[in-house]
Amino acid sequence: MHILDRYIIKKFLTTFVFVVIILVSIVLIITYSERNESFIKNDVPGLEILGYFLNYAPYIANLITPITVFIAAVFVTSKLAGHTEIIAMLAGGVSFPRLMRPYFIGASVIALVSFLFTGWVIPNANKSRIAFEKKYFDNKTYSFNERDIHFKVSPTSYVYLGSYNSFKDEGHRFTLEEIQDQKVLYKLSARTVRWDTSEMAWKARDWHLREFEEFSETYQYENSEDTVLRLNMTPADFGNNKSLEQTLTINELNDYIADLELKGADNIRIYTVEKYIRFMSPFTALILTFIGVIVSSRKTRGGVGFQIALGFLIAFVFIILFIASKSMAETGSTNPLLAVWMPNLIFSAVAMAMYKIVPK
Repeated sequence: MHILDRYIIKKFLTTFVFVVIILVSIVLIITYSERNESFIKNDVPGLEILGYFLNYAPYIANLITPITVFIAAVFVTSKLAGHTEIIAMLAGGVSFPRLMRPYFIGASVIALVSFLFTGWVIPNANKSRIAFEKKYFDNKTYSFNERDIHFKVSPTSYVYLGSYNSFKDEGHRFTLEEIQDQKVLYKLSARTVRWDTSEMAWKARDWHLREFEEFSETYQYENSEDTVLRLNMTPADFGNNKSLEQTLTINELNDYIADLELKGADNIRIYTVEKYIRFMSPFTALILTFIGVIVSSRKTRGGVGFQIALGFLIAFVFIILFIASKSMAETGSTNPLLAVWMPNLIFSAVAMAMYKIVPK
């Protein structure tokens, strides 16, 4: 590796790490001050608080990566420009694309680490973090309150529940239908179904079964003996799924999406968007690094202050655009894959337009 590459990569990565540590520390201090009253009120042990913040830190670090990588690129490049080092490099025969190479190497390292953290490390940390927040910050006891619930428990089996009591793990007005080739083979109806922890299955009470043949049907009724139903449906499907997508690794997310598709769930878009974001976000580091170098590569009389302020502004615009596109993706107003990638596509076009006018 050329000495120029090592010089810039070292400056870029050390600045990035320094900015991450500073910003994460500020966020953690603010969070602690805001939630200290809740810690005292709930008598939370000190070790649990420490564990919570250890799990919270990587989540915040990854969340602010687009800002920190942009600030690092702007700060390092503007310093080089301010010391006339970039002019010397270009005058010495180093082309502008060649000058960009160490930045892209550094940004690629950041993107790879970010992908590994987003895909596996942070979701595992979020399992403890979100469980802690539900325990101490969500004061209301969770209760499933949806009505008219539909599940597809197999390619040909469909379940309907009029309501579900999450305290008793009991469903009311239950029906199970088996449908093949647009024909109903049987329909099992029950007044209630309750989860049996010993059987790890549902038990239907006051049930009646209708089986349909081509020109006839049979009917069976039982109000004294429960029948056991082993379905691809558990009480976890009716539990508190707040921020569940943040606790799933990429492998778990793929499996969960496949399960939701099988069940015909209507909240699958949230998990699909989360999956797309995890593959999109590493490329953000490359794009914002490119823009950061272009913005700050010209020497100015006012020093680095203006470039850094401009860097914050561009990063802020990116975050606003990302939040808006994510909301559009989750609400279904546009294609989720296109919506998730929209900020990167827009800023890639902006980067190419800026590259054409930057002095080389």
